[in-house]
Amino acid sequence: MTHQIRRGTKVIVVGAGLAGLTAALRLKQMGAKVSLVEARDRVGGRVLTIRGAFALGQHAEVGADFIDEGQHEIIRLVKEQGLTLHSILKQGFAFVRHPGPGRKRRHILSGEEAWDSLTHALCPLVAAYRAADKRWDSPIAGQLARQSAAQWLEEVKADSTMRAVVRGLRGFFLADPEELSLLALVDQLAGDVPGQTAMYRIEGGNDRLPLALAEHLGEDLRLNSVVRAISQDRNSVRVRVETLDGQESSIQGKYVVLAVPTTTLRSIHMQPPLPAMQARAICSLKYGRTTKALLQFDKSFWRKKGRPQACGTDAPTGAFWDANEEQAGEAGILTLMPGGQASEDTQKIVAQRGVGGLVDALDWMGSRSATLLHSRIVTWEDDPWVQGGYAYFDLGFDPHLRDWLTRPHGRIIFAGEHTSVTWQGYMNGAVESGLRAAEEVCAMVLKK
Repeated sequence: MTHQIRRGTKVIVVGAGLAGLTAALRLKQMGAKVSLVEARDRVGGRVLTIRGAFALGQHAEVGADFIDEGQHEIIRLVKEQGLTLHSILKQGFAFVRHPGPGRKRRHILSGEEAWDSLTHALCPLVAAYRAADKRWDSPIAGQLARQSAAQWLEEVKADSTMRAVVRGLRGFFLADPEELSLLALVDQLAGDVPGQTAMYRIEGGNDRLPLALAEHLGEDLRLNSVVRAISQDRNSVRVRVETLDGQESSIQGKYVVLAVPTTTLRSIHMQPPLPAMQARAICSLKYGRTTKALLQFDKSFWRKKGRPQACGTDAPTGAFWDANEEQAGEAGILTLMPGGQASEDTQKIVAQRGVGGLVDALDWMGSRSATLLHSRIVTWEDDPWVQGGYAYFDLGFDPHLRDWLTRPHGRIIFAGEHTSVTWQGYMNGAVESGLRAAEEVCAMVLKK
């Protein structure tokens, strides 16, 4: 049962991604008067479905793509909005090792094979982490955080296959082994293995969810509005907003939910200032580099019996998967998602050889047997409102700071995928954080 707060209590939500939209709608259902402010000219944030660019009316996700079966918050929200989920990539993710220049032979490992040796090697560290209740303020977490995944590979004298598998995970973490904290890898293995559970997309495109949520807000939503500053006192908050043409205005309310990436938080002036530890947490959190390429061919040459339709890889062009297997038509769209250094490598390939360079890199799969119809490429580190794909934890992030990402600062509450403990980096993490933020506002109102 949804709690009710004092009707008419004004709450300002900043950011119309899934976190902000979820928080705004839930607060409105609770009885609050909501103003949702968004810097972009659209809702959805990093949920972005590309339509109109492909033949046969096909579409694909250039942003967030997968919903896992255990992600109950977003699944519930999808159903509440009358939308339908499609099961996809039923074989899960496999791993294909890049053979190096001039060689076409590719060795494909099943997801279980790829993870088994890694899981076995990390078993003692995972057991110790679990024994500490997976707490990021524990000594074991602190020890793990001081070592990179690459340093651990050297320490255990990992073979070439294990090294390739870990490098291939930059398509998941969006960080290379040299950048990625070992804690992040151990934390993942202490939970679910990525890409091995049932996965779904929203029928008609993932952006149908943020669009549906936005419909409930109507005139309470303001686009093209950049938050520059927030001030607060004992009784209220004031948000200074600037439109794209330079016009400034302010919105006054009782509480603010900041549902934006930390890269955007850093540019918002707050008075009184954030506590030193909270400011440090926000300033030190990194966002992974990632380029997402959608390639539509006249036929889906990758859909062959016995061959996985999704693979992680250490290749310069990154992980790949079938982007629209649930859609009709002989044509198909293949997604390439290079993370970390592979994002830059992919950009270089395109700059030097055009999109054809990406097609050539897929020759081992049979790309020359098909004709490229259309393509769309987005590099998320170039996006000014996020500057990366999603958050990741490097050696510079002190694990003791993670709790500070979610702590309220007076009347300011924080949301976003980066604040989720269980589902950080996922759409579900954003939705989960939005629900939490709404409940925190409610608790603060009832406490007064």
